[in-house]
Amino acid sequence: MKKRQITIKDIAKALHISPSTVSRSLADHPDISQETKNIVNAYAREHKYKPNALALSLRTNNTKTIGVILPQIVHYFFSSVLSGIEDEAEKGGYRVIICQSNENYEKEVKGAQALLEARVCGVLASVAKTTTIYNHFQELIDSDIPMVFFDRICTGILTDRVVVDDYAGVCSAVEYLIRSGCRRIAFFGSPSHLAISNNRRIGYEDALRKNGLPVDKELIKICDNYTEALRLTPELLSLPNRPDAFFAVNDETAIGVLNVVKAKGLRIPDEVSICGFTNNSLAEVSDPLLTSVDQHGYELGAIAMRLLIERLNGVHDGDRIVSKIIKTNLVVRQSTR
Repeated sequence: MKKRQITIKDIAKALHISPSTVSRSLADHPDISQETKNIVNAYAREHKYKPNALALSLRTNNTKTIGVILPQIVHYFFSSVLSGIEDEAEKGGYRVIICQSNENYEKEVKGAQALLEARVCGVLASVAKTTTIYNHFQELIDSDIPMVFFDRICTGILTDRVVVDDYAGVCSAVEYLIRSGCRRIAFFGSPSHLAISNNRRIGYEDALRKNGLPVDKELIKICDNYTEALRLTPELLSLPNRPDAFFAVNDETAIGVLNVVKAKGLRIPDEVSICGFTNNSLAEVSDPLLTSVDQHGYELGAIAMRLLIERLNGVHDGDRIVSKIIKTNLVVRQSTR
């Protein structure tokens, strides 16, 4: 039986170092100490390691392939982002490999490793809700693969990013609800470790304070999907002083709220106003039609792709981080007064 060829991952495991350190040692990278290089090369020779010539050739000659890691392709926002990414990639002569995490940290790590092994020349990524450790992204950067985070970013990793102006989008939407006469506005948001979640919650709270309204923690819930909205909305509507408006972190959650409010026999928007965030196709077919913050996913994806291509082409200075912010706008429909 033919013995399996040893790989960089095998060497890394045996020497208790990262695959990127092994790769750079074998390539005589100046950031790696001579001692480490000697140990790695000695082990490689002893175990007859042979580099994948095709992969190495692709890597050094620029594969013209971009890896994309995103939470859910079926989600309207991310599918819009992906359309922008692919259109811009095609203009630049790049191909796209897509890895879907399905909001799962382990799948995200496997996706990042697959892109590393595929020798992509750059990566665009949006972090899964369950991700709190970011070593897999750092490994990509340590392997000299440029990265751009979009929408859900990792604040602890210094790399380019493109984000929606979540704070301003929520703040302006909540102020609109207040101007329309709402005084008890509930907030349904995402887990607090995500930067976008904190920005949206702070925008909500600041809008209340700016208009002289108290921040009632009883009205702030972690609820970012349709199923959870069906579960939590009845609890808030049963309060002695129930909400007269709901702001939801995405349109799916807002539709869940809308269906519960209707089932309770409350009139929308006269008794309860509802506002979402995304402005997806659901907002245009719900009954009543949903007011929502448009976050311009296609534009975000196109800008993120252009930024990565510029980084690959040396347009931006080496260590200077580029951050771009996409402005939002409120699309008013029938679910608000």
